[in-house]
Amino acid sequence: MKAITAGFGLALMASASPALAKQKVCVFDILGAGGDVFNLSKDYVLAAKGFGADLELEAFTDEKIASENFKTGQCDMLVATSFRTRAYNSVAGSIDALGAASVVKDGKVDMPLSYEVVKRTIQLFATEKADALMTQGNYQVAGIFPFGAAYLYVKSRDINSVEKLAGKKIASFDYDSAQKEMISKVGASPVSADISNFGAKFNNGSVDIIAAPAAAYKPLELYKGLGNAGAIVRFPVAVLTYQLIVNKSKFPEGFAQKSRDYWSKKFPAGMQIITNAEKGIPNGAWMDIPAADSVKYTILLRESRISLAKSGSYDPKALNIMKQIRCGVNRADSECSTKTEL
Repeated sequence: MKAITAGFGLALMASASPALAKQKVCVFDILGAGGDVFNLSKDYVLAAKGFGADLELEAFTDEKIASENFKTGQCDMLVATSFRTRAYNSVAGSIDALGAASVVKDGKVDMPLSYEVVKRTIQLFATEKADALMTQGNYQVAGIFPFGAAYLYVKSRDINSVEKLAGKKIASFDYDSAQKEMISKVGASPVSADISNFGAKFNNGSVDIIAAPAAAYKPLELYKGLGNAGAIVRFPVAVLTYQLIVNKSKFPEGFAQKSRDYWSKKFPAGMQIITNAEKGIPNGAWMDIPAADSVKYTILLRESRISLAKSGSYDPKALNIMKQIRCGVNRADSECSTKTEL
């Protein structure tokens, strides 16, 4: 009799817990289903089952369409660059703020320490105590992973100082006000573009300068735009990230935090993709800048970042956290004795 009662109870529990519907994921990868980001997402599908989700991936080579599909509810999760995800969470989206991760030592950007800043920020945002910061309205951040430093690609090696940016045409994403403001600040002209056409505009000469990570070099054939006269300036204007945003009503309670923890542990996988992409660029394509100009760029980026936070483009809380982390890895920096961004 006890066995029959227990079996009846289990049957009731099963009927009260209907199978969770699949959650559709819109994944932006410039190479579609054959790209590194989509491949990382396929591994994630298996992990997400342990968090109570049953994900169905769809690849998009146009980030705008992926974002619009998420916005209109045609998918429940968006995997895209922070240029698009910042609209759903300004704190996480500000990780990519101009120069926010950069650590400068002896007139050069220390890239290992700069990526350490990104890693520590992602780890902090992955914790349960950051849940309130990672939730805005009905949207939650479900993961962040590095996409690499954004470098300036210039049509001519003569464009080798801050002053020489004046009067040049620079591609600017319409949906990222930070780019437009920064371009205007250096006296250049912003040219409307998006992630689907900025590479082509550089290659056909419509613009003189773009900012892009190494991961874009081969897929967008940016070597065509560089030609023999151009170069990639070895000074990051920002460190870019990919971010996952979920419609929280479509996922089990606690899913987003578990997912953020999963992606924070995938940081080395993201770094491997970045390393491979940077190794794929010929040494001759790079151009170093004088230490004095590194300092000028750093100050310019800091002033722009602070200005953009005041105008609402970046979240001040995120900039405050990142400054504390920068100063944690490089206490000797003169900015650590100032109250800016605090």
